[in-house]
Amino acid sequence: MADLSRIGVSLDSDLLHRFDQFIAEKGYENRSEAFRDLIRDRLVGTAVVASKAPVVGTVTLVYDHHTRLLPEKLADLQHQYHQVVISTLHAHLDHNTCLEVVLLRGRSRDVQRLADTLISTKGVRHGRLVLSSPHTVSARLPSPR
Repeated sequence: MADLSRIGVSLDSDLLHRFDQFIAEKGYENRSEAFRDLIRDRLVGTAVVASKAPVVGTVTLVYDHHTRLLPEKLADLQHQYHQVVISTLHAHLDHNTCLEVVLLRGRSRDVQRLADTLISTKGVRHGRLVLSSPHTVSARLPSPR
C-alpha cells in the first residue's frame, strides 16, 4: 500500500454533521474513505476537461424507437466515430422505449462531440455523458509488488 499522510481539516459543525449523514447513506466505513473518493472525483473532473485529455466514458440514451429512422441515425453516428466507440448495450424498456449505453474512449473533445451529437439527435428523450480519466482511475488500483 502507498504511504499514507495524515492531514487535519476544520469544518463547520453543521457541514460535518451533513457530511456524516452523507457517508452513512453511501455506506462508507469512515470519513477518510469518503474524503479520498471526493478528492478523486474532483481530480477526474479536472482531468477530463482538457480537450486532448484521454478519457473513458458512457453516454446513456433513452429514446422512442418508433421515431422515424432514429435507431439508424444513432447507429450511423456511432459508425462515424468508430475510433471512439468501444461497445454499445441496447435494452428494450417497454414497447416504445429503448435504453442505449455507449462506451467511449478517446480524446475528451472527440468523446464530448459524439455525446453531444447523440444526445441532441431528434427523438432522444434524455441523454447523459459521464466521463472519467483512465489515468486517475488506475491510481485507485494497488501498485504491483
